[in-house]
Amino acid sequence: MRLGLNKVMAMLFVAATLLYGCDATRNASNKQKGTVIGSSGGAVIGGVIGNNTGDGNTALGAIIGGVVGGAAGAYIGNRMDEQAKEIEQEIPGAEVERVGEGINVTFDESSGVYFDSEQFNINQRSEEVLDKLAGIFKEYPNTNILVEGHTDSQGAESYNLTLSKNRAQAVTNYLVNDGVSKGRLTTNWYGEAQPKYDNETAEGRAKNRRVEIAIVADEELQEEAKKATEEN
Repeated sequence: MRLGLNKVMAMLFVAATLLYGCDATRNASNKQKGTVIGSSGGAVIGGVIGNNTGDGNTALGAIIGGVVGGAAGAYIGNRMDEQAKEIEQEIPGAEVERVGEGINVTFDESSGVYFDSEQFNINQRSEEVLDKLAGIFKEYPNTNILVEGHTDSQGAESYNLTLSKNRAQAVTNYLVNDGVSKGRLTTNWYGEAQPKYDNETAEGRAKNRRVEIAIVADEELQEEAKKATEEN
């Protein structure tokens, strides 16, 4: 059974604490935690992620896998703090979590990006949210964006996989048509294979029918961070 995002991050933070000592992580901010987690690297972090998130291309895996660490990681974390705050302000229904040096944004059926039952077209309510999200992405151009589609476990597995693909691609296509560079976007889909909640309950199934977005620094921002911190 996969652990939830908060539990995985707690395990990462504990691992970082064991490697760096309590003084290095006590009272740390999000960006500081990202620095320590990014710096610790190695088998401990890889093992936690590998055992609890499945495919390394998931949103969480993409964020953790792309860490720079150290002072450069803190520089990137500061940029991500600003962007995450803006997403929370502009799209209050979205679940926004700062993870290491990236941002994980989740839209389920009650929080921003809505799909009619068994449909994948972007409706008007979703357009309003995606327009705001596209505007923020254009305001912070030096990031790469992973869009993922997920479903609950009801229905045929092959059908769910196709539905999650169509929904994720619909979100990606909308963002591109709204002016976000296509080269920044990667689209993945997993159907029912990666539930975050209990599929035995109606509430859990509704939350599993979701689109997740991972936001990470691109190479240009990583290089900017390294140069800026090397000079200081």
